[in-house]
Amino acid sequence: MNWSLDGLPLHALLVHLTVVVVPAAALAVVLTAVWPTARRRLGIVTPILAGLSLIMVPFTVNAGKWLYERVDQTPGVQEHEEMGTTLLPWAVALFVVAVLQWAWFRVTDKPASASIGVLRPSVRLRRALTILLLVAVLVTAVGSVVTVVRIGDSGARAVWIGKFSDDS
Repeated sequence: MNWSLDGLPLHALLVHLTVVVVPAAALAVVLTAVWPTARRRLGIVTPILAGLSLIMVPFTVNAGKWLYERVDQTPGVQEHEEMGTTLLPWAVALFVVAVLQWAWFRVTDKPASASIGVLRPSVRLRRALTILLLVAVLVTAVGSVVTVVRIGDSGARAVWIGKFSDDS
């Protein structure tokens, strides 16, 4: 597939979208976990945003691989290309956690009277599973954002180191 648009590599455009969507999804997942008002207002938006980030990552990586074959193979470019493949597992985990969290709170946030016919875990079990889910949310959110920052930093260094002057 040709990953260019009007003679420019699509990777640069897709990277900017991915760099916004992944941290936004991570933030939404964390807010949903710790703030009931955000949970009610965001609702299904959180897993949708995480799903969008999951979709964006392979497109960005494929566009990057296409570009990688067409640029000079400097150590910085090689490092960036290697690091770029590390985001997909985090995006998958972020999506899974977002969906699990959405489903979990849909069941547990309802009053007991509204849960007739629905299996409702005990208070102790709910608390333990909510804490476990919170840990998964925090690890996944932090891991995905840190990975995006590291990959972005390596890409920026590969492109810009030695290409501009500090003097005006």
